[in-house]
Amino acid sequence: MAPWPAFVAAGCLIGILTGLFGVGGSSVATPLLSVLGVPGLLAVASPLPATIPSAILASIPYLARHEARFRTAGWSLLSGVPATVIGALLSEVVGGSLLLLASGAVLAVLGLRVMRPLSDSAVSKGGARRQDRALLVATMFAVGVFSGLLANGGGFLLIPLYLLVFGLGMREATGTSLVVIAVLTVPTLATHWALGHIDWKVALAFLAGAAPTSYFSSRLAHHMRSATIQKSFGLFLVASGAAFVAFRLVH
Repeated sequence: MAPWPAFVAAGCLIGILTGLFGVGGSSVATPLLSVLGVPGLLAVASPLPATIPSAILASIPYLARHEARFRTAGWSLLSGVPATVIGALLSEVVGGSLLLLASGAVLAVLGLRVMRPLSDSAVSKGGARRQDRALLVATMFAVGVFSGLLANGGGFLLIPLYLLVFGLGMREATGTSLVVIAVLTVPTLATHWALGHIDWKVALAFLAGAAPTSYFSSRLAHHMRSATIQKSFGLFLVASGAAFVAFRLVH
């Protein structure tokens, strides 16, 4: 494997994504760790120990500005937490290559849609859907299963859903996502740890880079226009989708 400074540098990159976009970063971290020589499920799960502190630190500027919907986060976690455990347990049964290919397709489609601005009508309808607790719980159950399978906090799916389906603005979606990620990653981490999927030397080096940069990049995000961040996030999803597909084709 690569020397430890390479994993610290990789963590810095993921920390920047966490602070700017409210994602756990595993959609990028897994291919990145694989390139650095981390094998199989270890590359999938080893970023998890960095995700929780990074999400907490990144959420501080959003919470200070009241840019998190705690009620939405709570309903999201109601079904998301048990679903992540189910997904993590299924990770040894479902092929990693199939998951990467499916993830790439989903990310690319969502990214293209996120780059388009939402109409006032779409935002209003999304707000109404957010009051449908059954829909919110069911949707987050699916996100939780997918997050457990891919060993990530689910932010790359949460943000588009909060934006496109449930009518939150970009900053509110980011702040709410970070709250959910900080909690949702706990059962995912515990399950993958119990299954022996985490290389702790890699994880700690990754954490050293990710935690501080997540905080500073979240502060930077508040000096950027919300529309700019949303469009950049869409581009990030498309690029991540391409990376997933390329990773699948190479491996």
